[in-house]
Amino acid sequence: MPELPDVVVYIEHLERRTRGQALEGVRLGSPFVLRSADPPLSAAFGKRVMGLRRVGKRIVFELEGELFLVIHLMVSGRLHWKERGAKVPGKVGLAAFDFPGGTLTFTEASTRKRASIHLVRGEAALRELDRGGLEVLGASQEEFAHALRRENHTLKRSLTDPRLFSGIGNAYSDELLHRAGMSPVKLTAQLTDEEVERLFRATVDTLIEWRDRLREEAGEEFPEGVTAFREEMAVHGRYGKPCPRCGAKVQRIVYAENETNYCPRCQTGGKLLADRSLSRLLKEDWPKTVDELENLKAEHRAR
Repeated sequence: MPELPDVVVYIEHLERRTRGQALEGVRLGSPFVLRSADPPLSAAFGKRVMGLRRVGKRIVFELEGELFLVIHLMVSGRLHWKERGAKVPGKVGLAAFDFPGGTLTFTEASTRKRASIHLVRGEAALRELDRGGLEVLGASQEEFAHALRRENHTLKRSLTDPRLFSGIGNAYSDELLHRAGMSPVKLTAQLTDEEVERLFRATVDTLIEWRDRLREEAGEEFPEGVTAFREEMAVHGRYGKPCPRCGAKVQRIVYAENETNYCPRCQTGGKLLADRSLSRLLKEDWPKTVDELENLKAEHRAR
């Protein structure tokens, strides 16, 4: 799922290409992508783009007449800037937004079709789409600590909860926890003030670093190839690969559709976190530490 750094870079490029231009029309490739009915989508046609903003992981076009066109990419949604009048792509195409200077196409490479478009009128209606999470890059350490300790959950759950923090998802939560050297399953109620400060710094530094990296990578071109899995990442999506800090193999916890990646040496003091499905299968044979895991693998190879 595109998260804060990716969405910020999308918005910066859309701002350059569409601000001051009229939205000439919207062509839907799938009627199900539109999740609002009042005002009708046609009310946005011909309205100039006054600006763009981010609401959590949503991209918001601010149009004349207090209209807000809201795009939520969800997991597999992506945006592409094309020549004016470009067709809505077959199969993965959700919509095409036509402007005088080009066409923005909206695709989703998933059969689950979670991505969405809303058209709402007025700031109050826009606020209803905002889950209310803290904008970390504009927050103080005290505000961060308050949000973090508001509810007692694991760090992974708290950081990815849009009611607590805005724009952080599965990928960057893995990365910032690795930078902070903290376990994804540590409870927020157990954090010391020093740990909260360390996590705050890691969160800010990780988001800024990746925002700037993605800006540089895109340059003047519209950002294509937006993905949650990048070779330069330390742990996210790198199960079984060496941690860039200590060389231990990255481990994972799989739960439903989500996966948490972490380094057992840097983040959990060498302890392996129990993967629910594997620990049920192996029961008492489940290795408790990364050293036990490596020994088991060595024994298996020797057989």
